[in-house]
Amino acid sequence: MKIPFSDYALGAGVATDLVNTSALVRRSTGEVLAGPAALGRFLDDHGLLPANTATNAATTHRPTEQDLTQVLALREELRTLLESDDEDTVAEGANALLGRAGTGPSLARDEDGRWQWYVTTRPDASLADQLAAVIGTGLLGVLRTLSHQRIRHCASPVCDGMFVDTSKAGRRRYCMPDLCGNRLNVARHRARRLAADTPPPKS
Repeated sequence: MKIPFSDYALGAGVATDLVNTSALVRRSTGEVLAGPAALGRFLDDHGLLPANTATNAATTHRPTEQDLTQVLALREELRTLLESDDEDTVAEGANALLGRAGTGPSLARDEDGRWQWYVTTRPDASLADQLAAVIGTGLLGVLRTLSHQRIRHCASPVCDGMFVDTSKAGRRRYCMPDLCGNRLNVARHRARRLAADTPPPKS
């Protein structure tokens, strides 16, 4: 796998989406990565299904139970890392994630012929370690380009999600804006309706 080092939003987005697949966050729907097939869909949605090196690059590696176990362990480690208030700890952890499968930076031309920095993962790296390298690259890019303050807890009082804000304005508040933001707006609307429909107390 070749990871563009300059595109930190990719790894940051994967970090956000992975940490929010757990039942801790998805209280109403439960665990997202409930099996190897679900992990495959997650990777496919992010364009991260690795080539099957046991056969040829034209086929993709379908996740196994072992892959799932390792990715779930990575998710727990990532959650702990994102919750850290110490910027140096996050940098150290992100470097460790990158080091699991990365072979160091290289300079190569992209599809448009422009020079780009890439991190290439080792051919024998596990799926979880390749995912760790993507996430580590993203987190390091965020720390360097934006700041540690862009790693946040969801602002919804009924959500335990976390996210890495790579937006230009840096004003993102929810881990899943379409879900958490809408839930909060609906709750506030219902509270206002209830208050308007409640008669004032008799004097």
